[in-house]
Amino acid sequence: MISHTLTHLQALEAESIQIMREVAAEFERPVLLFSGGKDSICMLRLAEKAFRPARFPFPLMHIDTGHNFPELIAFRDARAAELGEKLIVRTVEEAIRAGIAVETPGESSRNRLQTPTLLAAIEEFKFDCALGGARRDEEKARAKERVFSFRDAFGQWDPKNQRPELWNLYNARINPGDHMRVFPLSNWTELDIWQYIEKENLAIPNIYFSHQREVVRRDGQWLPVSPLLKPKDHETVKVLDVRVRTIGDISCTGCVESTAADVGDIIQEIAVAQVTERGSRADDKRSESAMEDRKREGYF
Repeated sequence: MISHTLTHLQALEAESIQIMREVAAEFERPVLLFSGGKDSICMLRLAEKAFRPARFPFPLMHIDTGHNFPELIAFRDARAAELGEKLIVRTVEEAIRAGIAVETPGESSRNRLQTPTLLAAIEEFKFDCALGGARRDEEKARAKERVFSFRDAFGQWDPKNQRPELWNLYNARINPGDHMRVFPLSNWTELDIWQYIEKENLAIPNIYFSHQREVVRRDGQWLPVSPLLKPKDHETVKVLDVRVRTIGDISCTGCVESTAADVGDIIQEIAVAQVTERGSRADDKRSESAMEDRKREGYF
């Protein structure tokens, strides 16, 4: 009798593929959220392995803040075109003009405004399930969330009233107007993601690698200088070799000093890092409950 033991990455891959196929079987109108970031890049590869040579049983969708790194948007469009899959883009700017999202005076980040924009898009297309690339190791609020995360008719999440997932059995039942968020990468870590990118030889946006960029030191981190983030009078602009670990609104996404020129270098950096990747996001650091509060309201 021949036995075969899966490696750690193979086991994670198999679990994620099974979750994606469960979504395809259980829901009528699912969608996969794709930003062009490292986690959603892995999601696309898993979808390829789950469904190719057929087309994906769901479109791709990005909720665009309008405050993105240009390199990310270029990569997003190129990857969707390469796959030949439908990409839906809904922007925060459009949501503001329509009165769906309301800006707060003095708040530069648009991450909070993604929530009403996302909920409006889910209602527009009548999606009953949204596949996202969130992982439990990112942040403690995400660690509380199930793989199949129920959202009510208002898109809200109740962390104290979640469905059990014993033996990886998922309850996909929803009422009209409700929807499900599903996270196939829940059990992955940041290190797993990079090792999978290396194993699968996946292309990624070049801002994940070391590059020279103008930055200022603010709130204990290096923030990229841009038209959306200008240095204050007392701040000194420096040109450093940096890269990003997690990509979000350019006005609050911190950079880390790095010389990593390839994925192998990044893996070595992550293995010894003492700060979590979300620790480089200024909007997540403002309060301990920031992420959980946003998720309760319908955030990714």
